[in-house]
Amino acid sequence: MENKRLRWSPQTKMTFSLLLLALFIYLLFRFSLILPPLILALILAYVLSPLANALERRLRLRRGLATLLAYLLTLGLLITLPAILIPPLASQFINLSSDIQRYLLSLETLLGNKYIIAGRTVDLDVLLRQAIGSFQGLLQPVFGQTLSLAVEVISSVVWVIFILVVSFYLVKDGPTLQSWLEALVPLPYRQDYIRLREEIGQIWAAFFRGQLVLALVVMLLFTLIGLILGLPFTLAMGVFAGLMEFLPSIGHGIWLLTASLLALFAGSTWLPIPNWAFMLLVIGLHLMYQQFDLNYLIPRIIGRSVHLPPLVVILGIVTGAVLAGVLGIFLAAPTIASARVLGRYIYANLFDLEPFPGSVAPPLPPPNPRWWKRLLPGRAHNRTPEA
Repeated sequence: MENKRLRWSPQTKMTFSLLLLALFIYLLFRFSLILPPLILALILAYVLSPLANALERRLRLRRGLATLLAYLLTLGLLITLPAILIPPLASQFINLSSDIQRYLLSLETLLGNKYIIAGRTVDLDVLLRQAIGSFQGLLQPVFGQTLSLAVEVISSVVWVIFILVVSFYLVKDGPTLQSWLEALVPLPYRQDYIRLREEIGQIWAAFFRGQLVLALVVMLLFTLIGLILGLPFTLAMGVFAGLMEFLPSIGHGIWLLTASLLALFAGSTWLPIPNWAFMLLVIGLHLMYQQFDLNYLIPRIIGRSVHLPPLVVILGIVTGAVLAGVLGIFLAAPTIASARVLGRYIYANLFDLEPFPGSVAPPLPPPNPRWWKRLLPGRAHNRTPEA
């Protein structure tokens, strides 16, 4: 008589699940130093995977050779572009930095005077110092932690090699790793896993690749508008605007503050208007651009799957900044969007709802352009593949 295998009870499964979760959390904190380089390796692999896939498919190369070629092309691009763009940008950024520091000193002197408003004396210098102190206290743990970590990672050759090697093998063995993970999922839940993987994959793909395209579009757009308006340091401000797109919500504010200072103290290079009017013009155009960015550029370039309400993005940015610095700010939006997909799936299963409403009624196939052939005699049962 064959012995029946003893299965784990629900209590045993729950106990081992909690123990594995506790072990995972312990390892996460124990080896937290390796997380930022590992995240950078994942990002690099995610960005370069489409290029490796295209080279493998079109040139019919082996996966390893296609991955190596993708890395060599990317490395050549990263070496060529800075060699062309850095010389003019470097001088503009140096001059821009010195001018902004001088303008801030002038602004501090201007606000250092006491003003009488409605019979009461207002000391703007005290208010300014309190605001600067609060702002520095907010940013110090974020950027201090991030800069120290970035210097440690970049200055260490070991971490650079680690990022390159891990990302290379992630791209090279990506299809094999994906099939292995899919095989680990029990068969009844495999279709749900594939659907969740596709939705979350679309979010991160739209974010990373779309963010690069969006930054390039914004860079060109702001450079063109800066030339039309006569904004000082046009090329540097255009590149700065493109880089600020990687910091959602707060990036626009940083650029607008910098451009407002330039407009107020330097004015336009050719428009014959007062500096204060030029500053108002820059602010007004930037507010119009924000609406254009939120309602047109982001939905069409990045996609609506990552298009979150501003309040949710701001809360995610603050949380990400506290947990991971600038890297947390950058990854806040796709992380929240992925959590939304997982939360919807868990909620639907808790209340016995359909987790994927779109899968209930699949879209109809496109109409056959040769439908009229079905009406011809003798073709009702013997249709050609063209029909």
